[in-house]
Formats: sequence, structure tokens, C-alpha cells
Amino acid sequence: MKKSTLLALSGMFLAVNSCQKQETPLQSAPTPDPIELDRLIQNKMTLYGEFLWEWASDEQIWTALSNADHVLSVGYQPAGEKDVADRLHLINIQSAEWHQARDAVMQIVLENERSFNPSVTEKSLLAFKENPRLPVFCVFVNNPATVTALRQSKLLRYAEPIGYEPYMTNTAADRSGSGCDSNDPEPGLISGTDYENISPDCKRSWNYATSHKINNAWGNSTGAGCIVTIIDTGCSDDQDNLGEAFNQGDSQGRNIEKHVTLPPDGPPETPHDQCGHGTSMLGACAAPRGEDGAAVGIAYNCDLVSIRAAADVYLNESREVVGVSDAFTQAGDSDTKIISMSMGRIITSNQIKDAIKYAYGKGKLIFAAAGTSFWWTSWFWGVIFPASMTECSAVTGMKSNLTAACGDCHKGSKVDFVLVMERTSDGRTPLSLAMEGDDPSTVGGSSVATASTAGIAALVWSRNPGFTRAQVFDKLKQNGNYWPNRNGNFGWGRINAFTATH
Repeated sequence: MKKSTLLALSGMFLAVNSCQKQETPLQSAPTPDPIELDRLIQNKMTLYGEFLWEWASDEQIWTALSNADHVLSVGYQPAGEKDVADRLHLINIQSAEWHQARDAVMQIVLENERSFNPSVTEKSLLAFKENPRLPVFCVFVNNPATVTALRQSKLLRYAEPIGYEPYMTNTAADRSGSGCDSNDPEPGLISGTDYENISPDCKRSWNYATSHKINNAWGNSTGAGCIVTIIDTGCSDDQDNLGEAFNQGDSQGRNIEKHVTLPPDGPPETPHDQCGHGTSMLGACAAPRGEDGAAVGIAYNCDLVSIRAAADVYLNESREVVGVSDAFTQAGDSDTKIISMSMGRIITSNQIKDAIKYAYGKGKLIFAAAGTSFWWTSWFWGVIFPASMTECSAVTGMKSNLTAACGDCHKGSKVDFVLVMERTSDGRTPLSLAMEGDDPSTVGGSSVATASTAGIAALVWSRNPGFTRAQVFDKLKQNGNYWPNRNGNFGWGRINAFTATH
């Protein structure tokens, strides 16, 4: 994910994503110390590369709820249903049997919460409006018995505290704004070293030509006709290259859309990027090949969709989990072909997993960042969630020496592709769009590797518009430098964009 000094781990639709702001009932059980839970999570991550809440006891789930925001994600199903997650794109949860299952599970919550606080109602318990595509709802839970009762029900798929991540209680201040910086223009960029000036008047990042042959690939494809969705922190209202100047120079006849699925924490949220990360990802993938001296993106003629789904790149808030989940179902229902997300978290969220499986079932090619660490995640260096899912193609960054991962970039057996994005000699990272103006910013980590790889995939799909997702993926991996073998840390390796689009 994106690298600044230390980097982060990396409107369905406005109505669906509006947060129902309800006050948590005043009466609540005592708050347990989370230290043992955190040790359990760390141990499981070390052993298995993931942590699932189904491995936790009722008491441990209550500990997580108590040390976060008390929001529990509750997945349900009718009795006898199996393998629901893999069939979500085929299931109509508005049918009678699914409504009955939902209401029965909600009744379990109501009965137990009312024994603790008789004044609660279903409306007051719902933390967020429900996604009409997924069999899940989020509720405030203040009675430990609710957790136990839910987990005993045969109608339950999962019950997870989505607002909790390990060691969050003692490092919360450090995690605020993960992956966010000013995204200001980078001073001192040198022509011929950091970029090349190309026609009509824009800057091609130093890593495009030598490492991935992108300049040669542009003779075969520019991404026209392919739609890429970037799920991130949004798009700056002040960057006209992602606005009124999106079509300029050699970039013509394409569209950009801007949405928000992040539930509000106060005033209604907008698609505007308040972090800087999303804007730089959009630029790396598809900034125009224009006439104003700005940095050009890889798929400079593709159509682009920005979905603001999180406040920053570390998904440690309940509303971010909901925002990302809703973003994937929105993208799944759209005409987009490629989804890129350079955000993640340590603990697996089944609510996000449901949404990704839904989008995957709709034929989308999904790229996700393998991860870029802060000091407080230095104990875990595997591929983070959701890049760890088989439905996602995990991407990480490499130094220009072609042997080492970029600084703080995660790697491992679940990585599919790698992109050169850090110069070994001086640490320079690729050029992208700043929050405003035409002078480029720079961006690093597995974040930019992911958005850039999505751009390469758009070149391939544009060149072969009749291809399926599987055929595009095969083109990418067969043009990786490790093919036909797979590297234990970097997957199929660096994609040669020229041969992949030939």
C-alpha cells in the first residue's frame, strides 16, 4: 500500500450507505482487557497467515466488542443453506425464506439486548443500513449473552466485531489517518532521471519503460473501452485531471465517475478525497496523457470509477468495513471490468469477503494490495486481507534491483504480481497526480503497485475486448518474468505490458 514516511497496511449507493446514527445504550457490561485476545490473534496470524473470528470464544468476541464500538456484523442464512458465500451473486435475499431467516436472527438479538436494556428497538440496534445484496446486518451489542445466543443458532453464518483490530487500544492515535499525507507535488524531480517528457506535454514516470515496457505497450493499447473501479479514499475535487481535464491531449472520449459508500461519522460524506491516497491511486492507473505537464497514468484512455469507501487505507473502523463491502457490491453490479483496492486490514472480515465474492461472481478481475507495514504491524509480514483471498490478485512492490521487495512491502506465496516502484539508488517512487495542480506527486508501496497493475490489465483487456476475466489473467501471468514457474515471494513476477498486449 501507499508509502509516505511510514505507510499504511495498507452513490447502491448513498441511501444504502447512510449511517443510522444511534446512541449506544448507557448500560453495558464491564470492558475486559484485550491483551490475551491480541496475543491469540498474533499467534494465529503467525501460524496460519490469517485470523478468523470463528476461532475465538464467545468471551473473546465480547472482549473485542467492548474495546471497539460494540458493532457486530451478523451474517445469516435459511436453515439448510450451504456454501452461501460462493453463490451470493445468484441469491435473491429479498425472497420470503431469506427475509424469514433474517427476522429470526434479528429476533435473537432483540430478545437478548432487551433483557439487558428493555428500551431498545430494532431501529436503535441497527448500526448501518443493510446492503440489499448481502445477507448481513450490523447491530450494536451491549449484552455478552447476545453473542452466545447468536452463535448457537443454525441460521447464523457469522457474528464478528468488525471495528476491532489487534493492539488498537494502545496505538489508536498512531493509526489515525493511516496512509494519508498531503499528496503535495514532489520537489526536485529531474527530467531524464525521474521522468521523461512525452507528447503532447506530460511526464512519464521513470519505472514505466525499462521495468514494464509500458511505453511500447501504448502502441498496442491505451485502455480505451475498459472500465476500472478504484476503491479507496476518494478523488480530490481540486484535481482537474480527474475532473474537467480528464479528457485532454491523447486521452479522449472517456468518462470518470465519483461515488461514496463510506457511511458518515457526522455530516454526510462526499466522494472528495480527504486523505490523498485515493487521488494518487487514480492518477497512477489512469491520469490523462495531456497537454498540461502532469504525470500520465498507465491506462490513459480507460474509463474510471472512483469509490470513496474508507477514511484511510487501514480498515479498522466498522464504517470502513461497511463502506468497502458496499463498494464491492456496487462495482459488481456495474459494467466495470477491473476493481483495484489498495487498502486492507489484519483480521478477516466475512462482510467484506461476501462482497468480494459477490463481485467475483459477476466476472470482475480484482487486484488488492499485499500490504505495506507500520512499525506496529512489523510482527506480521504476510499478505494482508483481502489480498489474501483467492478471488483477489495480490500485488506488491519491488525495488529496481529486481530482487528485493520495496521498503516495508509485504510479500509471500499469496502474491500474484510485482511491480517495480522503488529505485534502489535513492528510494524514488513513481509519479502520480497531486491533490491539485499539474506538478506531480510521488507515491510508493504495494498501493501504487496494485493500481498500476490494474492499469496494465486494462491495457490487455482493451486490446482483447472479448476476453473473459480468466483469459486476461492468463495473459498477465504468462507475460510475467517468472512464468511458467511461480516465485515464492513475487508470484508470476513483473508483467511485460508490451508482450501482454501484443
